[in-house]
Amino acid sequence: MCDLPSYQYSVIIGLLLSDGWLNFTDKIKSKNAQLGFKQSLKKIEYIWYVFNILSQYCSSLLYVNIGKRNNTITYGVGFITRALPCFTNLHKLFYINKKKIIPTDIYNLLDPIALAHWIQGDGTVKSEGILLCTDLYTIQDVVRLMNVLMIRYNLKCTTHKRKTDQYRIYISRKSMDILKPIVINYFVPSMLYKLPPIC
Repeated sequence: MCDLPSYQYSVIIGLLLSDGWLNFTDKIKSKNAQLGFKQSLKKIEYIWYVFNILSQYCSSLLYVNIGKRNNTITYGVGFITRALPCFTNLHKLFYINKKKIIPTDIYNLLDPIALAHWIQGDGTVKSEGILLCTDLYTIQDVVRLMNVLMIRYNLKCTTHKRKTDQYRIYISRKSMDILKPIVINYFVPSMLYKLPPIC
């Protein structure tokens, strides 16, 4: 349980770039971290797909979470893995002083599988391109991610400032003909709406 198979490892990288998290159940006693991932209930097909890929690391099935946002009841569904050394190793890569960061080796980590799951977890269609929600990351981390998209995948990207110190990455509609063949085989059918048509 110290080393993850390459496919599962790449899926987890994509989850961590989006809404996935790593934490220790007991900050004093826990030796290992666990992985958590949650999405809205309408994305149940995607969550179930990811859960099946990682189910051997879980001790329970999916859970449903009921919350409230802007006076509206919301429903989320997710899973949490067992605490294992493989997740502790990832925690060392993705966290500094309890804050999520982008690893310096992200160029090699962000393979097509990870990219597909990043988009499915945190991407949204905008102006016939894709906007990636990177609000939690510093501008330095956002630029690091954008450089990988531009250099490794030859995608046209820009940053969009949302609020003070919050930046998002926009992949231009002109790059959809390059991006789509790279990631489409790793997409769940119900999530294909996050891939705009090729111009």
